[in-house]
Amino acid sequence: MKTLTLDVRSPSDAMADFTQAWMTGKPQRSARISFATPELLWKVLTEKRWELLKALCGAGPVSIREAARRVGRDVKAVHGDVTALLNAGVLYRTDDGQIVFPFEAVKVEFLLQAA
Repeated sequence: MKTLTLDVRSPSDAMADFTQAWMTGKPQRSARISFATPELLWKVLTEKRWELLKALCGAGPVSIREAARRVGRDVKAVHGDVTALLNAGVLYRTDDGQIVFPFEAVKVEFLLQAA
């Protein structure tokens, strides 16, 4: 199963993992997108965008219009959410202009601890 891990960690920790993979030539076990703070993660992954990801999970390439139909929302609003998810690296655009979320599962990791 292709899983995307979304996590919260410092840029230096994320860069250390990248450097290790680069130096050893061994890729990570799963795709990973890191956010510097929980607030940034929730700013990118709003409730509506999470619904969109659920609708696209394992669906293959679809048009933005089809994505909007699947979530029962206005095409213009979905276009804005798709743009934000493309910019964050969560969604991809195919050569023919469709969007794709090429994962079958999403795992979110972050730790909330006392100040």
